Amino acid sequence: MPKMKTKSAAKKRFKVTATGKIKSAQAGKRHGMIKRTTKFIRDARGTMVLSDADAKIVKTYMPYAR
Repeated sequence: MPKMKTKSAAKKRFKVTATGKIKSAQAGKRHGMIKRTTKFIRDARGTMVLSDADAKIVKTYMPYAR
């Protein structure tokens, strides 16, 4: 059987944690920072863990992620 391909976009944007959760960057921080509140920018620092529903979708894009 041929190998399944991993989506390149998902490979670049998501990481799988040791417990199998999906980690991603915070959304809404690419541009337009002037109109965002300081609280929003502060809270959106670092990474976040995706919800179970979203993680299920992303896992189909990365069949070999452990």
